[in-house]
Amino acid sequence: MKLILTADVSGLGAPGDVVEVKDGYGRNYLVPQGFAMRATKGAEKQIASIRRARDVREVRDLTHAREIKSELEGLKVTLPTRAGAAGRLFGSVTVADVVSAVKAAGGPILDKRKVELAAPIKTLGTHEVVVRVTGDISAKVAIEVVSA
Repeated sequence: MKLILTADVSGLGAPGDVVEVKDGYGRNYLVPQGFAMRATKGAEKQIASIRRARDVREVRDLTHAREIKSELEGLKVTLPTRAGAAGRLFGSVTVADVVSAVKAAGGPILDKRKVELAAPIKTLGTHEVVVRVTGDISAKVAIEVVSA
């Protein structure tokens, strides 16, 4: 099945890419979730606009990606949250919480799909979060979770 990706799909491609996938994967997952649309003649005309939008959002070049990486790794991010007496959180820290904490700390605005949590953050302390700046450049950001 030939599809046009409308969102970044890990291991498959970026928005605007035309990919060939198995029928069941495309029909049962990619299309219903809004990650892709069928590649038709009319839809192929939309590829150019999707790629233009992606180019605006993406990192300009390799040196810009390295600048963003060094900025993220040098950032001191503190995330206040509710916690119990033993240091366990009420709930867990989500990717959206991390994105808003980085923005509040003066860092760049991140796409939540590019932030990866190794394991759910459910305790106070310092935790490491990986941010994919580009396909091959990743930044490790130290997030300090403190009691609010």
